[in-house]
Amino acid sequence: MNQPQAAAAQRPGKVDYKRIATEEAFAPAEMLDIYRRILAGPDPDPGFVSLLGFYLSSQSARARHIVEYLQDLGEKRLRHMDEAGIDRQIIALTAPGVQIMDHDTAVSFAKVANDQLSDAVRRHPDRFSGMVAVAPQNPREAAKEIERGVQKLGLTGVIINSHTHGEYLSDPKFWEIFEAAEANDTPIYLHPNTPPRNMIEPLRECGLDGAIYGFGVETGMHALRIITAGVFDRFPKLQMIIGHMGEALPFWAYRLDYMHTATVRSERYECMKPLKKKPSDYLKENFIITNSGVAWEPAIKFTQDFMGADRVMYAMDYPYQHAIDEVIALDGLDMAPEVKQAFFQTNAERVFRLK
Repeated sequence: MNQPQAAAAQRPGKVDYKRIATEEAFAPAEMLDIYRRILAGPDPDPGFVSLLGFYLSSQSARARHIVEYLQDLGEKRLRHMDEAGIDRQIIALTAPGVQIMDHDTAVSFAKVANDQLSDAVRRHPDRFSGMVAVAPQNPREAAKEIERGVQKLGLTGVIINSHTHGEYLSDPKFWEIFEAAEANDTPIYLHPNTPPRNMIEPLRECGLDGAIYGFGVETGMHALRIITAGVFDRFPKLQMIIGHMGEALPFWAYRLDYMHTATVRSERYECMKPLKKKPSDYLKENFIITNSGVAWEPAIKFTQDFMGADRVMYAMDYPYQHAIDEVIALDGLDMAPEVKQAFFQTNAERVFRLK
């Protein structure tokens, strides 16, 4: 079988739903240049060195593939989407986005990245949608950029690549970001970052700091910090998205509820206060989960059962995980047609207000 025939044989078949991939990454070439300067500077963040330092210096086929396709918002990306049967991508600035930059650069470059993504969405309105990148380094400017991105640029959703220089959105100084997202009725996607300097070493020394484990540990913790800080008591209509099967939080739900109650009662920590609801209630009511990088039927079905089928969406995690066989496998999920359509299409259309 020649290469074109092999490619055709691997393509997903026709289905009765659209496949909308909801956690797909891009990186402007100018941002990668900024990254190179940061890497060449004094004492760069060890997680940043581990992640972007590798991708920007390695000659491995995987690294070259990712760097090339992160930068494309045109024909190369569309070709890969067609080969995988993806009707639409929801695109966001790759981790760590502008959050690794200094204050002024981060604020200014977020606007540049959003303008570039908005232009790509206008050029391919039926194939691309985009999320607003912001600089949490300046919460007030971030709030303004959310409004500009949603109201003027036509983007939908906000991307936050987890911690910003080791600081977390659970700190009330960042809550203008939540206020702006709630006011603009747009979700915040809490995307992984490498663990911060004071957390990474036990993971990095054994190669577990990246997507294999460290991303999920760090981002799941961030989501829990947001929940236990009372963010959703303050902003009850706020919706957040977490990927990779909810960074495993649904599987911890029982223990999270039990131990949160026990910890509050023990008065062990000044920071752990009573909430209006159980942690699992906030997961079910204020979060949407994507399966990005987890093409595994038991995990998807468990999470649908826990969250509700209307709160679990499909994602590929392009270009980091561009696996056509996974699309084919997910097309074969053993679930009711309306549930499968919700997973692939209608949940994303509702969450991201797609026309």
